[in-house]
Amino acid sequence: MIEEFKEDARERMEKSLDALATAFSRIRTGRANPAILSGVEVDYYGNPTPINQVSNITVEDARTLVVSPWEKRMLPEIEKAILKSDLGLTPASGGDVIRLPLPPLTEENRRDLIRHARQEAENARVGIRNIRRDAIADVRELVREKEATEDEGRRSEDDIQRITDAHIGRVDSALAEKESDLLAF
Repeated sequence: MIEEFKEDARERMEKSLDALATAFSRIRTGRANPAILSGVEVDYYGNPTPINQVSNITVEDARTLVVSPWEKRMLPEIEKAILKSDLGLTPASGGDVIRLPLPPLTEENRRDLIRHARQEAENARVGIRNIRRDAIADVRELVREKEATEDEGRRSEDDIQRITDAHIGRVDSALAEKESDLLAF
């Protein structure tokens, strides 16, 4: 039973790391990355639809994304969605495609993006600590109900803490990597 609690905690912490990786992919660095548009939704026949489900997004060069809608009539809708998305990108329509030139990051933009990345990392740390708290509470409940010995409970709490420390270390290393990407010119 205790092993199940530890395995559940490990899986939930991995999901927190996956969520952090997704959040980091949405924070743009100086390079073009299709993941920047992952949060943009387009009005597709009255339904909000992710932009990658109505078009193909490719990287033309280091600072330009190209959005190729599957239906030509979607061009104006996609342009509106990109402008409303508050990404700071200005679409340039050219026939059948939309080009999104990414402006170079200023020092102030970089500081704001680093601040945002640190906030996302802190949210992940808090989530991991909450998972630890829940797992330790479950183990203590087993000990209280005499389904596990106090020694087993103590060992399990130490194991859960080690799992937590490892995952928080991975959050810190992911943050350091993202910060170095943002500071690179």
